[in-house]
Amino acid sequence: MSITLTTKQKQYLKGLAHHLSPVVMLGGNGLTEGVLAEIDNALEHHELIKVKVAGADRETKQLIIDAIVRETKATEVQTIGHILVLYRQSEEKKITLPKATKTI
Repeated sequence: MSITLTTKQKQYLKGLAHHLSPVVMLGGNGLTEGVLAEIDNALEHHELIKVKVAGADRETKQLIIDAIVRETKATEVQTIGHILVLYRQSEEKKITLPKATKTI
């Protein structure tokens, strides 16, 4: 189950992800079970990762991103060009998110 992030939390995660390099790169074979397993392992270990989705047109890329988010139960933080930033809290909770504040 992916969580819903507030704007403040997304901004915080974008700042943390800025210096990261993509840990998984999708190539010509597209989204395979092996690639999904690698993304899942990276999320479990790092919580916040970048994935490079190269060589796809806009619609195909969005379908791939939707499938990754659905299958890994991660939250899409942002997509810039071919780079997707994903967040999924692990049991060890390595990243502490800012508290969600309610506005009245």
